[in-house]
Amino acid sequence: MTRIEQRFGAARAIAAGPHGTAAGRIYEDLRLRIITVEIAPDTVLSRASLAKDYGVSQTPVREALQRLEQDGLVETFPQSRTVVTRIDADALIESHFLRRAVETEVVRQLAIRHTDETLSELEAFIAMQETLIENPAQVTMFYDLDENFHRALFAGIGYVGLHNMIRSRSGHLDRARRLDMPRRAKMREIVDGHIAILEAVRRGDPDAAEVAMRDHLSGTLKRISHLREANPDVFEQGGG
Repeated sequence: MTRIEQRFGAARAIAAGPHGTAAGRIYEDLRLRIITVEIAPDTVLSRASLAKDYGVSQTPVREALQRLEQDGLVETFPQSRTVVTRIDADALIESHFLRRAVETEVVRQLAIRHTDETLSELEAFIAMQETLIENPAQVTMFYDLDENFHRALFAGIGYVGLHNMIRSRSGHLDRARRLDMPRRAKMREIVDGHIAILEAVRRGDPDAAEVAMRDHLSGTLKRISHLREANPDVFEQGGG
């Protein structure tokens, strides 16, 4: 195993968090498959089939689907079926507003009271992402590292729970980001954004950190109209 694989393995362990239960593992796997559109919108999910696929009873599957419904990624019709939702542009814009408001304040606070350990962790995630820019086929790994970079920002000021809350509200936004991701230019843009955030935090400049984060989070939102036109079967019709 190479050093980069070892460090990425640690990153994935961090991302997994407190999801050691069967329901947690099923939730994480289904969430990833929905966000990457491996499981397409309008797909009907059968609890019995999922339980068989995962080798578990229907109880953890039901718990996982309940969490996905809270995230807005599935909709359950009582006594009928559970269906993967389409991307709701209005919900996407709302979650982006929430994320931008919170994360700009997070980096402001981090610029004021960061530690060398946090800076080293952020540097490591950036270094790992740099190695993947020329290989868009590894977009899932790149995306995991992106999420871990942002999680480390929250962890740096002791608010990991807040990151988890933001993540649970970002299902529609995360799907749009994944549609926008598999391009070298987009991957380069993301890494450059992380570098700008890190350098502002390292300098202890909260204003610059806020500007860097605001710029970093604006990319996908600017391309929503294009993404909707290119993926009409993924987005809900109408909306913002």
